[in-house]
Amino acid sequence: MPQHANNTLQRPAGEDIVLDPDRPICDAHHHLWNRPDSRYLLPDFLADAKSGHNIVSSVFVEWRSHYRETGPIHLRPVGETAFAAEAAQLSASLGDTHTCAAIISHVDLAAHETNVAEALDAHEEAGQGHFRGIRHVGTWDASEIVRGGPHIAPRGLYASTAFRNGLGVLARRNLVFDAWVFQPQHEELIDLATAFPDLSIVYNHTGGLLGVGPYAGRTDEMFASWKSGMKRLAEFSNIRIKLGGLGMARSGFAFYGRKERATSKEVAETWRPYIETAIELFGADRSMFESNFPVDAATCSYATLWNAFKRIAHAASPDEKSWLFHDTAAQAYSISLR
Repeated sequence: MPQHANNTLQRPAGEDIVLDPDRPICDAHHHLWNRPDSRYLLPDFLADAKSGHNIVSSVFVEWRSHYRETGPIHLRPVGETAFAAEAAQLSASLGDTHTCAAIISHVDLAAHETNVAEALDAHEEAGQGHFRGIRHVGTWDASEIVRGGPHIAPRGLYASTAFRNGLGVLARRNLVFDAWVFQPQHEELIDLATAFPDLSIVYNHTGGLLGVGPYAGRTDEMFASWKSGMKRLAEFSNIRIKLGGLGMARSGFAFYGRKERATSKEVAETWRPYIETAIELFGADRSMFESNFPVDAATCSYATLWNAFKRIAHAASPDEKSWLFHDTAAQAYSISLR
Protein backbone atom coordinates (compact mmCIF):
# COMPACT_ATOMS: atom_id res chain seq x y z
CA MET A 1 0.00 0.00 0.00
CA PRO A 2 1.57 3.33 -1.04
CA GLN A 3 1.86 6.36 1.19
CA HIS A 4 -1.34 8.44 1.22
CA ALA A 5 -3.12 5.75 -0.76
CA ASN A 6 -6.23 7.85 -1.39
CA ASN A 7 -4.18 10.46 -3.26
CA THR A 8 -2.71 7.90 -5.66
CA LEU A 9 -5.98 6.26 -6.70
CA GLN A 10 -7.78 8.53 -9.12
CA ARG A 11 -11.33 7.96 -10.23
CA PRO A 12 -11.59 6.04 -13.50
CA ALA A 13 -13.10 7.77 -16.52
CA GLY A 14 -16.87 7.97 -16.15
CA GLU A 15 -16.81 7.98 -12.34
CA ASP A 16 -17.13 11.74 -11.95
CA ILE A 17 -20.85 11.49 -11.19
CA VAL A 18 -21.71 10.40 -7.66
CA LEU A 19 -24.89 8.35 -7.50
CA ASP A 20 -27.60 9.27 -4.98
CA PRO A 21 -25.29 11.88 -3.39
CA ASP A 22 -27.66 12.93 -0.58
CA ARG A 23 -28.09 9.47 0.93
CA PRO A 24 -26.75 9.40 4.53
CA ILE A 25 -23.99 6.83 4.93
CA CYS A 26 -22.35 5.39 8.00
CA ASP A 27 -19.13 3.75 6.83
CA ALA A 28 -19.29 0.63 8.99
CA HIS A 29 -15.60 -0.29 8.83
CA HIS A 30 -12.41 1.62 8.15
CA HIS A 31 -8.95 1.99 9.65
CA LEU A 32 -6.56 4.80 10.47
CA TRP A 33 -2.92 3.86 10.76
CA ASN A 34 0.67 4.96 10.49
CA ARG A 35 2.95 2.17 9.32
CA PRO A 36 6.42 2.07 7.79
CA ASP A 37 4.95 1.21 4.36
CA SER A 38 1.57 2.93 4.58
CA ARG A 39 -0.02 5.95 6.19
CA TYR A 40 -3.77 6.60 6.28
CA LEU A 41 -4.74 9.16 8.88
CA LEU A 42 -7.70 11.44 9.56
CA PRO A 43 -6.93 13.94 6.74
CA ASP A 44 -6.71 11.04 4.29
CA PHE A 45 -10.03 9.56 5.39
CA LEU A 46 -11.75 12.94 5.37
CA ALA A 47 -10.49 13.58 1.83
CA ASP A 48 -12.10 10.29 0.80
CA ALA A 49 -15.27 10.91 2.81
CA LYS A 50 -15.74 14.28 1.12
CA SER A 51 -15.25 12.94 -2.42
CA GLY A 52 -18.96 13.28 -3.16
CA HIS A 53 -20.95 10.82 -1.06
CA ASN A 54 -22.78 11.88 2.12
CA ILE A 55 -20.63 10.15 4.75
CA VAL A 56 -22.18 11.33 7.99
CA SER A 57 -20.39 8.97 10.38
CA SER A 58 -17.99 6.07 10.52
CA VAL A 59 -16.87 3.11 12.58
CA PHE A 60 -13.16 2.86 13.34
CA VAL A 61 -11.85 -0.71 13.54
CA GLU A 62 -8.54 -1.68 15.10
CA TRP A 63 -5.54 -2.83 13.14
CA ARG A 64 -2.39 -2.72 15.26
CA SER A 65 -1.33 0.89 14.98
CA HIS A 66 -0.55 3.58 17.58
CA TYR A 67 -0.09 1.01 20.35
CA ARG A 68 1.63 2.15 23.51
CA GLU A 69 5.32 1.31 23.42
CA THR A 70 5.65 0.68 27.15
CA GLY A 71 3.55 -0.68 30.00
CA PRO A 72 1.76 -4.02 30.44
CA ILE A 73 1.29 -5.93 27.18
CA HIS A 74 -2.47 -6.27 27.60
CA LEU A 75 -2.87 -2.49 27.88
CA ARG A 76 -0.72 -1.42 24.94
CA PRO A 77 -3.58 -1.57 22.37
CA VAL A 78 -5.33 1.14 24.42
CA GLY A 79 -3.04 3.62 22.66
CA GLU A 80 -4.95 2.94 19.44
CA THR A 81 -8.26 3.69 21.12
CA ALA A 82 -6.92 6.97 22.49
CA PHE A 83 -5.68 7.90 19.02
CA ALA A 84 -9.06 7.12 17.43
CA ALA A 85 -10.91 9.07 20.12
CA GLU A 86 -8.75 12.12 19.42
CA ALA A 87 -9.54 11.74 15.71
CA ALA A 88 -13.25 11.58 16.56
CA GLN A 89 -13.10 14.78 18.56
CA LEU A 90 -11.14 16.62 15.87
CA SER A 91 -13.40 15.37 13.09
CA ALA A 92 -16.53 16.47 14.95
CA SER A 93 -15.09 19.97 15.24
CA LEU A 94 -14.17 20.20 11.56
CA GLY A 95 -17.35 19.42 9.68
CA ASP A 96 -20.25 17.16 8.82
CA THR A 97 -18.51 13.78 8.89
CA HIS A 98 -18.35 12.30 12.39
CA THR A 99 -15.33 10.06 11.89
CA CYS A 100 -14.79 7.33 14.48
CA ALA A 101 -18.25 7.89 15.93
CA ALA A 102 -17.85 4.32 17.18
CA ILE A 103 -14.53 2.68 18.04
CA ILE A 104 -13.88 -1.06 17.86
CA SER A 105 -10.62 -1.74 19.66
CA HIS A 106 -8.47 -4.79 20.30
CA VAL A 107 -8.18 -6.88 23.44
CA ASP A 108 -6.47 -10.25 23.61
CA LEU A 109 -9.47 -12.25 24.77
CA ALA A 110 -7.29 -15.30 25.31
CA ALA A 111 -5.46 -13.49 28.11
CA HIS A 112 -6.36 -14.00 31.77
CA GLU A 113 -9.88 -12.78 32.56
CA THR A 114 -8.53 -10.19 35.01
CA ASN A 115 -6.38 -8.70 32.23
CA VAL A 116 -9.32 -8.70 29.83
CA ALA A 117 -11.48 -6.81 32.33
CA GLU A 118 -8.70 -4.32 33.05
CA ALA A 119 -8.10 -3.73 29.34
CA LEU A 120 -11.80 -3.16 28.68
CA ASP A 121 -11.91 -0.61 31.48
CA ALA A 122 -8.92 1.19 29.97
CA HIS A 123 -10.45 1.23 26.49
CA GLU A 124 -13.69 2.60 27.90
CA GLU A 125 -11.82 5.48 29.55
CA ALA A 126 -9.60 6.19 26.53
CA GLY A 127 -12.54 6.08 24.12
CA GLN A 128 -14.12 9.30 25.43
CA GLY A 129 -17.61 7.91 24.90
CA HIS A 130 -16.92 6.29 21.50
CA PHE A 131 -15.74 2.83 22.59
CA ARG A 132 -18.27 0.16 21.54
CA GLY A 133 -16.44 -3.16 21.64
CA ILE A 134 -13.50 -5.13 20.39
CA ARG A 135 -12.29 -7.20 17.46
CA HIS A 136 -10.11 -10.24 17.95
CA VAL A 137 -9.37 -11.74 14.54
CA GLY A 138 -9.55 -15.53 14.34
CA THR A 139 -8.45 -16.00 10.71
CA TRP A 140 -6.39 -19.13 10.04
CA ASP A 141 -5.50 -21.08 6.92
CA ALA A 142 -2.71 -23.48 6.02
CA SER A 143 -1.90 -21.45 2.91
CA GLU A 144 0.52 -18.55 3.27
CA ILE A 145 -0.95 -17.10 0.08
CA VAL A 146 -4.32 -16.85 1.81
CA ARG A 147 -2.85 -15.52 5.05
CA GLY A 148 -0.64 -13.01 3.29
CA GLY A 149 2.16 -13.79 5.74
CA PRO A 150 2.59 -15.37 9.18
CA HIS A 151 -0.43 -16.59 11.11
CA ILE A 152 -2.40 -13.78 12.73
CA ALA A 153 -4.28 -16.16 15.03
CA PRO A 154 -3.63 -19.71 16.19
CA ARG A 155 -5.73 -22.44 14.65
CA GLY A 156 -9.04 -22.92 16.46
CA LEU A 157 -8.74 -19.70 18.49
CA TYR A 158 -12.49 -19.15 18.84
CA ALA A 159 -12.96 -22.62 20.32
CA SER A 160 -10.27 -22.31 22.99
CA THR A 161 -11.33 -22.17 26.62
CA ALA A 162 -9.15 -19.14 27.35
CA PHE A 163 -10.67 -17.17 24.47
CA ARG A 164 -14.23 -18.02 25.46
CA ASN A 165 -13.58 -17.05 29.06
CA GLY A 166 -12.39 -13.65 27.84
CA LEU A 167 -15.31 -13.33 25.45
CA GLY A 168 -17.62 -13.99 28.39
CA VAL A 169 -16.19 -10.90 30.10
CA LEU A 170 -16.99 -8.87 26.99
CA ALA A 171 -20.49 -10.35 26.69
CA ARG A 172 -21.40 -9.53 30.28
CA ARG A 173 -20.71 -5.88 29.55
CA ASN A 174 -23.05 -5.86 26.52
CA LEU A 175 -20.25 -4.78 24.21
CA VAL A 176 -19.98 -5.63 20.50
CA PHE A 177 -17.73 -8.40 19.21
CA ASP A 178 -16.42 -7.88 15.67
CA ALA A 179 -15.48 -11.30 14.31
CA TRP A 180 -13.40 -12.22 11.31
CA VAL A 181 -12.70 -15.73 10.09
CA PHE A 182 -12.16 -17.08 6.59
CA GLN A 183 -14.82 -18.90 4.61
CA PRO A 184 -13.63 -22.43 5.53
CA GLN A 185 -13.94 -21.43 9.21
CA HIS A 186 -17.68 -20.72 9.18
CA GLU A 187 -18.27 -23.66 11.49
CA GLU A 188 -16.08 -22.02 14.13
CA LEU A 189 -18.21 -18.88 14.13
CA ILE A 190 -21.42 -20.92 14.13
CA ASP A 191 -20.20 -22.76 17.22
CA LEU A 192 -19.26 -19.47 18.89
CA ALA A 193 -22.64 -17.90 18.19
CA THR A 194 -24.31 -20.99 19.60
CA ALA A 195 -22.33 -20.66 22.82
CA PHE A 196 -23.02 -16.90 23.14
CA PRO A 197 -26.60 -16.36 21.90
CA ASP A 198 -26.94 -12.94 23.57
CA LEU A 199 -23.62 -11.53 22.32
CA SER A 200 -23.84 -8.91 19.56
CA ILE A 201 -21.60 -10.31 16.81
CA VAL A 202 -20.68 -8.38 13.66
CA TYR A 203 -19.07 -10.60 11.04
CA ASN A 204 -16.57 -8.68 8.91
CA HIS A 205 -15.94 -8.66 5.16
CA THR A 206 -18.86 -10.49 3.54
CA GLY A 207 -18.09 -13.80 5.17
CA GLY A 208 -14.36 -14.17 4.50
CA LEU A 209 -14.59 -15.20 0.84
CA LEU A 210 -11.45 -16.89 -0.54
CA GLY A 211 -10.27 -17.18 -4.15
CA VAL A 212 -6.46 -17.50 -4.10
CA GLY A 213 -3.92 -20.21 -3.37
CA PRO A 214 -5.63 -23.61 -3.04
CA TYR A 215 -9.03 -21.92 -3.55
CA ALA A 216 -8.22 -20.32 -6.92
CA GLY A 217 -10.08 -21.49 -10.01
CA ARG A 218 -12.93 -22.99 -7.97
CA THR A 219 -15.41 -20.12 -8.20
CA ASP A 220 -18.65 -22.09 -8.40
CA GLU A 221 -17.60 -24.56 -5.72
CA MET A 222 -16.42 -21.84 -3.36
CA PHE A 223 -19.58 -19.79 -3.90
CA ALA A 224 -21.78 -22.78 -3.05
CA SER A 225 -19.72 -23.52 0.06
CA TRP A 226 -19.73 -19.87 1.11
CA LYS A 227 -23.48 -19.57 0.63
CA SER A 228 -24.13 -22.72 2.66
CA GLY A 229 -22.12 -21.38 5.59
CA MET A 230 -23.67 -17.93 5.35
CA LYS A 231 -27.15 -19.43 5.35
CA ARG A 232 -26.43 -21.18 8.65
CA LEU A 233 -24.86 -18.06 10.15
CA ALA A 234 -27.88 -15.97 9.17
CA GLU A 235 -30.06 -18.19 11.34
CA PHE A 236 -28.50 -16.55 14.41
CA SER A 237 -30.36 -13.34 15.17
CA ASN A 238 -27.38 -11.99 17.12
CA ILE A 239 -25.14 -11.91 14.03
CA ARG A 240 -24.96 -8.95 11.65
CA ILE A 241 -22.89 -8.93 8.45
CA LYS A 242 -20.60 -6.28 6.99
CA LEU A 243 -20.80 -6.02 3.21
CA GLY A 244 -17.41 -5.13 1.76
CA GLY A 245 -13.82 -6.19 2.18
CA LEU A 246 -13.93 -8.01 -1.16
CA GLY A 247 -11.27 -5.67 -2.51
CA MET A 248 -8.54 -7.59 -0.68
CA ALA A 249 -6.18 -9.88 -2.59
CA ARG A 250 -7.41 -13.08 -0.93
CA SER A 251 -10.87 -12.68 -2.47
CA GLY A 252 -9.28 -13.49 -5.83
CA PHE A 253 -10.97 -10.89 -8.04
CA ALA A 254 -8.98 -9.93 -11.13
CA PHE A 255 -8.99 -6.16 -10.64
CA TYR A 256 -7.12 -6.27 -7.31
CA GLY A 257 -3.94 -4.21 -7.72
CA ARG A 258 -4.64 -3.56 -11.41
CA LYS A 259 -2.87 -0.54 -12.84
CA GLU A 260 -6.15 0.85 -14.14
CA ARG A 261 -8.51 1.18 -11.19
CA ALA A 262 -11.80 -0.71 -11.37
CA THR A 263 -14.98 1.17 -12.25
CA SER A 264 -18.10 1.01 -10.12
CA LYS A 265 -19.84 -1.00 -12.85
CA GLU A 266 -17.05 -3.59 -12.79
CA VAL A 267 -17.07 -3.81 -9.00
CA ALA A 268 -20.87 -4.01 -8.84
CA GLU A 269 -21.09 -6.70 -11.50
CA THR A 270 -18.42 -8.84 -9.84
CA TRP A 271 -19.48 -8.44 -6.21
CA ARG A 272 -23.24 -8.43 -6.79
CA PRO A 273 -23.83 -12.22 -6.40
CA TYR A 274 -22.14 -12.25 -3.00
CA ILE A 275 -23.61 -9.05 -1.62
CA GLU A 276 -27.13 -9.72 -2.88
CA THR A 277 -27.00 -13.24 -1.47
CA ALA A 278 -25.83 -11.95 1.91
CA ILE A 279 -28.62 -9.37 2.03
CA GLU A 280 -31.17 -12.00 1.05
CA LEU A 281 -29.97 -14.27 3.86
CA PHE A 282 -29.47 -11.74 6.67
CA GLY A 283 -31.98 -9.09 5.66
CA ALA A 284 -31.22 -5.41 5.16
CA ASP A 285 -31.70 -4.68 8.86
CA ARG A 286 -28.75 -6.97 9.72
CA SER A 287 -26.52 -5.95 6.81
CA MET A 288 -24.28 -2.88 6.54
CA PHE A 289 -21.94 -1.56 3.86
CA GLU A 290 -18.29 -1.02 4.77
CA SER A 291 -15.44 0.61 2.87
CA ASN A 292 -12.63 -1.35 4.53
CA PHE A 293 -10.37 1.56 3.59
CA PRO A 294 -7.52 1.94 3.02
CA VAL A 295 -7.23 -1.82 2.38
CA ASP A 296 -9.81 -1.97 -0.42
CA ALA A 297 -8.17 1.03 -2.06
CA ALA A 298 -6.06 -1.53 -3.92
CA THR A 299 -9.18 -2.21 -6.01
CA CYS A 300 -10.84 1.17 -6.51
CA SER A 301 -11.25 4.68 -5.13
CA TYR A 302 -13.51 5.48 -2.19
CA ALA A 303 -16.05 7.30 -4.35
CA THR A 304 -16.09 4.44 -6.86
CA LEU A 305 -16.66 1.91 -4.08
CA TRP A 306 -19.79 3.64 -2.77
CA ASN A 307 -21.07 4.08 -6.32
CA ALA A 308 -20.69 0.30 -6.71
CA PHE A 309 -22.66 -0.35 -3.51
CA LYS A 310 -25.39 1.99 -4.73
CA ARG A 311 -25.55 0.17 -8.05
CA ILE A 312 -25.92 -3.16 -6.26
CA ALA A 313 -28.65 -1.80 -3.98
CA HIS A 314 -30.46 0.09 -6.74
CA ALA A 315 -33.57 -2.11 -6.66
CA ALA A 316 -33.88 -2.11 -2.87
CA SER A 317 -36.76 -0.27 -1.21
CA PRO A 318 -36.15 3.11 0.47
CA ASP A 319 -36.29 1.47 3.92
CA GLU A 320 -33.86 -1.25 2.87
CA LYS A 321 -31.42 1.32 1.54
CA SER A 322 -31.61 3.24 4.83
CA TRP A 323 -30.71 0.09 6.73
CA LEU A 324 -27.91 -0.94 4.38
CA PHE A 325 -26.18 2.41 4.11
CA HIS A 326 -26.74 3.83 7.58
CA ASP A 327 -29.22 2.44 10.06
CA THR A 328 -27.87 -1.10 10.60
CA ALA A 329 -24.42 0.22 11.47
CA ALA A 330 -25.85 3.03 13.61
CA GLN A 331 -27.99 0.53 15.51
CA ALA A 332 -25.25 -2.07 15.91
CA TYR A 333 -22.74 0.46 17.23
CA SER A 334 -25.12 2.81 19.07
CA ILE A 335 -24.48 5.83 16.87
CA SER A 336 -27.22 8.41 17.29
CA LEU A 337 -25.83 11.15 15.03
CA ARG A 338 -27.37 11.36 11.56
